[in-house]
Order: sequence, then C-alpha cells, then structure tokens
Amino acid sequence: MKWQQVQDSPAAVYVVVLDPGEEAFTRITEFAHDRALGASQVTAVGAFSEATVGWFDREAGDYRRIPVGEQCEVLSLLGDIAVGEEGPTPHLHAVLGLSDGTTRGGHLLEGTVWPTLEVIVRDSPAELEKTYRPDLGLALIDPARGQGRR
Repeated sequence: MKWQQVQDSPAAVYVVVLDPGEEAFTRITEFAHDRALGASQVTAVGAFSEATVGWFDREAGDYRRIPVGEQCEVLSLLGDIAVGEEGPTPHLHAVLGLSDGTTRGGHLLEGTVWPTLEVIVRDSPAELEKTYRPDLGLALIDPARGQGRR
C-alpha cells in the first residue's frame, strides 16, 4: 500500500493505492487506525481477483455472504469511517462488475486486490461514533454522540 496526503485544509484528503494481493477491507481499516480517522468519506475504483460482499439478513441478524470467485471490476466502492468499539471502523459498499457484464453488490466484507485499488479518503475535523443498536443487530453512526477532534 502506498498513500499520499493531497490536501491538508480545510480537511485532510488522502490518496491510498493498494497493491496486488492485498486484502482491501483490512488495509483500509489499518490505514484508518494509523491516521486516527474519525469521520471520513471513502470512494474507490479498481479491481479484485476475488471478493465477498454481504447482504444484511434482518431475520438472522447477520450478513449473508455472497462470494465472487472471479476477477471483477470495482465499479463503485462507497462508504464512511466512524469510530466504533475497536477504533476507526470502515462501512463500505461495493458494486462489482463481472466478465459477462452482470454485477454483484453489497457490503464489502473482503476483496483481494488485482491489479490495484485506488482509494480516496476525505477526512473531517469531526469525530462520529458508531453505537450498537441491539434492536437492529448493527452498530450505526449516532450523530448525537459525535464531537470535534481538532
């Protein structure tokens, strides 16, 4: 992974480029921890050699895993980073294009980069917290708990 901060003010903007074989969700999470991100927007394009996206099953209270066992284009990867119980936590959704022109999409659970993933992270001086909602079975951003960091 290589990265460069391309803007400092009014808020930091980073370009993060992942290398072949890196696991995207893990590396984005590590970057968020290393930079102490607390309220960021994430966008990316690139490709995976394989990936898994998820669809949240309300009845089961967990993600139904949807494996994509082939090379796929990352047509769109969107999300945010907010502070959860374990620190900065990405919440990423992806639309993946397959060789026949069909797509798979959902919550990005994992993706093996090939040949690259180009990620733009727009940080904010604020900090947003995720709060676990037992009624939903998910940790969601709670704007009432957010605060300034800087």
